[in-house]
Amino acid sequence: MAQQNCHCPVSTTATSQQEVSPPPLKRRRLTQTPSQTLDSSRASSTLQTAHQPRSSSPSNNALRVFSWNINGINAFLSSTPPARKITCYFPESTKPQKSVTASMDAPPNADRLRTPPGQAPLGSPHSLRAFLARHNWPEVLFLQELKMKPRDGPALLPKILSALNTPLNAADSVSDHRTYTLNAVLPRDKHNAKAFGGRLYGVATIIRTDLARKWVATVREVDWDIEGRVSVVEMRGAPERQVRNEPATKPLALLNVYAVNGTTQPYRDALTGAVHPNCPTRHDRKLVFHSLLRDECLSLEARGFSVVVAGDVNIARGPADGHPNLRTFPEQHCLNRVDFNTKFFGEEDNKRAGAHVGTQVRRNEKCLDAVDVFRATYGMEKRYTYYPNRGEWGSSCDRVDMVFVSKQLWDDGRVIDTGILDTPQERGPSDHVPFWVKVAS
Repeated sequence: MAQQNCHCPVSTTATSQQEVSPPPLKRRRLTQTPSQTLDSSRASSTLQTAHQPRSSSPSNNALRVFSWNINGINAFLSSTPPARKITCYFPESTKPQKSVTASMDAPPNADRLRTPPGQAPLGSPHSLRAFLARHNWPEVLFLQELKMKPRDGPALLPKILSALNTPLNAADSVSDHRTYTLNAVLPRDKHNAKAFGGRLYGVATIIRTDLARKWVATVREVDWDIEGRVSVVEMRGAPERQVRNEPATKPLALLNVYAVNGTTQPYRDALTGAVHPNCPTRHDRKLVFHSLLRDECLSLEARGFSVVVAGDVNIARGPADGHPNLRTFPEQHCLNRVDFNTKFFGEEDNKRAGAHVGTQVRRNEKCLDAVDVFRATYGMEKRYTYYPNRGEWGSSCDRVDMVFVSKQLWDDGRVIDTGILDTPQERGPSDHVPFWVKVAS
């Protein structure tokens, strides 16, 4: 079914997506980097824990892809006032009072400074630019679950771009290495994306300007999804190698994915609104989504790309990916898990990950034969990406966000490193933590 294009009149380079342009795991104590000087005292202090997961460092001839299900973009755009105290209803005293929260680093009259409406305080923990600065200006940032209605795009996308590119302070210099482009794919399915007033799903692909100008051929959506779940970055190939008999490096295709969450809720025909006859529930749609995503990846490989898929797949592959245990009820969640593992990973990777593949042999089932980068790098180490806001940190968590790559990309040694930023501070207002992969370009 053909998708209806959704343009945003914010950029002269708008595509069928909504586009705006200006673009480890052993824990150890973080060493200070130049980017840390850009954060406000509040942003820095919240990250001074005894131990921190290792982040990535920039290097030539490599790109870093960060991915994060942010559970709604609004927390990164608006400053929500704190709950009102009862004293706010009393007349204010005109007598000058000394602030008990004043900082030594605060400028004169800092208490009179106000954040512009609709924008997070620069350098605050929920600032997208502070996040990028803290992690040494990664080349690519994938966001999932924007929770934006398509009609809000023209108003909100410029605010997101401003949050990405407005300097944090006087020490924050703006250049092609520190500014970003933005492409958003928002849901347009009026029958399956209508909960919460249509504020659900949606992905954003954020690319550093220097990379976008030199190496990105196109950023596009797919024609088999209109729920705002997939964005594809097709990179340009490097110049032919001059060494005789040495093959050229395959260009990368980066896929930003927010996979369907399987539930018993009905899945409806996008045109008629009736329950889909061949795909009656969200569980059924999830299985179809797996097949369509796999076929998209296989098609990209057939065109000569090496594939990197990163995002929230809404699947924990095996026992090591769930704490205190793996979700097994209702049984359909187990079937969804088997379906994902058999469509995307071969026997070697599934064995390495301790992944559930079921007992029945699936004959003639196409397989991407990808590599789960975290498991291939760190074996059965138990690290997680989904940390619900309810309850104590770490009491219940799952690794449902991941990066997997073409097997040849892994075999060629082009995957350099990966990590999960699993702290409450990095989780921020979301219920997922960011993770990253570094790949030789």
